[in-house]
Amino acid sequence: MRYVTGRVLDVGCGAGRVSLYLQKKGFDVLGLDVSPQAIRVCKIRGLKNARVMPITKISSKLGKFDTVIMFGNNFGLFGSRKRAKWLLKRFHRMTTEHARIIAESLDPYNTNDPAHLHYHKLSRRRGRMAGQLRIRVRYREYATPWFDYLLVSKREMRDILKGTGWRLKRTLDSSRSPAYIAVIEKK
Repeated sequence: MRYVTGRVLDVGCGAGRVSLYLQKKGFDVLGLDVSPQAIRVCKIRGLKNARVMPITKISSKLGKFDTVIMFGNNFGLFGSRKRAKWLLKRFHRMTTEHARIIAESLDPYNTNDPAHLHYHKLSRRRGRMAGQLRIRVRYREYATPWFDYLLVSKREMRDILKGTGWRLKRTLDSSRSPAYIAVIEKK
């Protein structure tokens, strides 16, 4: 959290855990999520500014931001290399000169699980990145539509950032999992 500055956009805010923490610390936070129920929960919990919006609809109409946060493996919401590059360029236009993106991802190659390795191979055969997943979220009788979700290594993240106006400044690694936090800054 020490890398968060100024006005904050929380992409995929869920129930608002991080947004609420930052709001309590005095930050001006806008939480976005595709789920109307998640946004409803955010508002019930006290988040002042929360909206239902898919990542593909985020634009400069929301104003300028100093920090974009994407926790909970939400770098994955970019879905694919092509869409990530397109959205990163859009984020560049809607952020201030010294803006940061703080995003969590998971290195898909940090596994020995045969099922994961098989999925990597299938993805590559289909012309997709090894960590590009096609998933849906299900809870009891509720299920989302199918969507693409992207897990990337640090090397792949650097490659995706090329030509977008962003660069990987540093990463913060987990000691217990292949997850990591990327601190991404404007060039």
